[in-house]
Amino acid sequence: MLRLYRQPTRDEFFVVFGDTAQGGADSNFVVFMSKTMNDIPLVLQMNSVASEMTPYLIQALEWIKKKTQVKPVVALERQNGGASEMHSLYINNGGYYRIYQAKNESQEDKDKLGWDTNKLTRPTMLGDWLTAFNSHLIKIYDKEIINQHKTFIVNKNNRAEAAPNTHDDAVMACAGAYQLYLTENPIVKPKRTRPKPKRAKFHV
Repeated sequence: MLRLYRQPTRDEFFVVFGDTAQGGADSNFVVFMSKTMNDIPLVLQMNSVASEMTPYLIQALEWIKKKTQVKPVVALERQNGGASEMHSLYINNGGYYRIYQAKNESQEDKDKLGWDTNKLTRPTMLGDWLTAFNSHLIKIYDKEIINQHKTFIVNKNNRAEAAPNTHDDAVMACAGAYQLYLTENPIVKPKRTRPKPKRAKFHV
């Protein structure tokens, strides 16, 4: 379920992306990527429908906020039940995390919650992540993530996907998280400045 490889540190900023599933052989796979430390210290993997995964995701997001004092940004892929679970994240947000909203889409889609993996976004997210992965830009501790990358291939139709009888949930979650890594930043709180003391006026 949850696999933790190191403790989050204060002021650390996380981007969180989940590849959702609706049961069957696929699993919900959520990657917690640190933009501060350039690694993935926490993953959530559940073989269930997306709605059963969301409460655990919310608990993990709240825990990260308490440990880091920085709100993480979270997005789920809108397919396979992700759209409804983004709504659940929205209505159950107690101020512990920020919800990702779609970018670079048509005007009517600009306020959609979560990430839409489609024929336009999929090649870009996989291409960007392939460059980062091959450059070892992001440190990966999780064996399942590494193993799924080993079986991620380009098929005869020139489509990148999991080899037969394997899975690519972790690969897609990493690719999605990396898109957030490229675009999202922590909210910088303005520094409080003390007002300058007024000079006393002396009357002679």
